[in-house]
Amino acid sequence: MEITLRKRLLTVIALLSFSFFSVSCGEGNVDIPGVDGPNVNLLEDNVVVSMVLEDVSIMAGATYKVPKYKKSFIGLNPNLEGAGSVLTFTVSLDDIFSSDVNRLDPKTLPGGRMIPGVAAGALPAVAFTVEKIKNMAFYVGPKVFGIWVPLHNFNLYGFAWTKSFKAGDKRVGNISLFGQDENGENAGFFLALSVKSAYEKRLKKLSRKY
Repeated sequence: MEITLRKRLLTVIALLSFSFFSVSCGEGNVDIPGVDGPNVNLLEDNVVVSMVLEDVSIMAGATYKVPKYKKSFIGLNPNLEGAGSVLTFTVSLDDIFSSDVNRLDPKTLPGGRMIPGVAAGALPAVAFTVEKIKNMAFYVGPKVFGIWVPLHNFNLYGFAWTKSFKAGDKRVGNISLFGQDENGENAGFFLALSVKSAYEKRLKKLSRKY
């Protein structure tokens, strides 16, 4: 009885939080607690996703290769403009459209949650850890490329919410925010980007060669 009441109370809290996020975001992108961003740009042959993690402090920066992604990497550096650290994903279009990457084992989100907006609920993925940020993951499918970023201080139990994500005035995908699961783990956000515009740019580049 006590457990049932506790779960109901937590559900009410999550619903109230959902209302708060819906109102605070308005027509723009979602405001993620402890995160300034993410921001998305398509530069040359790379998709660049950057953000400030306000609760992550490091003394020195570093660049990491992404496992299984031959030309992609992650940068984690101290934020020179304020508190926290700057996390940057630079993902090569060559990797996104690589048959090697697409042959990776399909995975759900951490904790077994289904990927929102994907019929199968899973995509080929690789998980990895860098300094102070455990269990990040890259996902790639025929139409969607996604990044999972853990939020260790986002404690809302059972919270789950998805909203369209825009770059400027153009919708480029969805962003989903998750609170802790029943084990008190796996809070984070998932940024799912349509690869359509990247694919079109790649085709245009290839057409210039012939």
